[in-house]
Amino acid sequence: MTTMATGRRRPELAAFLRSRRARITPADVGMPPGPRRRTPGLRREEVAQLSGVGVTWYTWLEQGRRINASPQVLDAVARTLRLDAMEREHLYHLAEVPYAPEPAAAAQSVGPEVLGILAAMDLPAAVYNSRYDVLAANGLYERMFPAVRAAGPQGRNVLWQLFSARACCCAMVNRDEELPILVATFRGAYGRHVGEPSWERLIRALSETSEDFAEMWRSGDVAPPGSRIKVVQHASVGELRCMSTSLSITGMPETRIVVYTPADEASRKLLDCLRTLADPLIGCPAHARPLSEERARQATLKGPENDESRPSGTVRGEQSAGLPE
Repeated sequence: MTTMATGRRRPELAAFLRSRRARITPADVGMPPGPRRRTPGLRREEVAQLSGVGVTWYTWLEQGRRINASPQVLDAVARTLRLDAMEREHLYHLAEVPYAPEPAAAAQSVGPEVLGILAAMDLPAAVYNSRYDVLAANGLYERMFPAVRAAGPQGRNVLWQLFSARACCCAMVNRDEELPILVATFRGAYGRHVGEPSWERLIRALSETSEDFAEMWRSGDVAPPGSRIKVVQHASVGELRCMSTSLSITGMPETRIVVYTPADEASRKLLDCLRTLADPLIGCPAHARPLSEERARQATLKGPENDESRPSGTVRGEQSAGLPE
């Protein structure tokens, strides 16, 4: 941190704390108003008392003096001042203390605004959470990856679709390059959800189903989501080379829109062919079967709960994918 930046942050910290203190009344925290209260909000000594810190220390903090503040103390002050998540993060940055956000649960549904964006896109696009559940997808995405459309609500997961299929039927032609990156990205998100039942069940199911996944998982590699070329095989039209791009969604932590853009003119023409397909093929050329046939097979295996009905608030698909059945 430069001296100039630090010098600018301290007055900002002082002003921020004063403004937050002024909006909390004694009644808000169960204290009597007391006599001769000339200023709105709590007094400094009251904030210090409620936060369990010394009056002098809090006064210096609010004055912007250079003092050390621990995360525990800042959290106590944040609770007293009733800061929301954004205000708490702002307080940490102004105090020059590393901020660790609270773990967020993986999103399970998509609102109408995001669904409208998907429907309006002229490219294959879907909403993933950090567990790689496909929360929603537009029609072109489901033509590009028809196995997702065929899956029941418990099987709409990218990792499950890729690792549970035969190697020859994997949607990714460059699977030796792509699958380790996906697993490393998945592990990077897993660090925030260790011990959560839905994550542990998915990891266990993938490890039991695919030795490839188990080996990649044991490697311990981690990676962030990123843009890259993916080579997709499609039995109906051939191989498509697409750039995948992840776009974060405000208000939906650990969730992103993934968009596939053709990387060359040949892939663009193949994508145009996909637009007109009513019943795309699933699998590799040697094992290809129509989507309608696979959906009928799934309905026979799983019963009426796997029919065409869909929860409201999706674009041609279920809202969420949990542990594959």
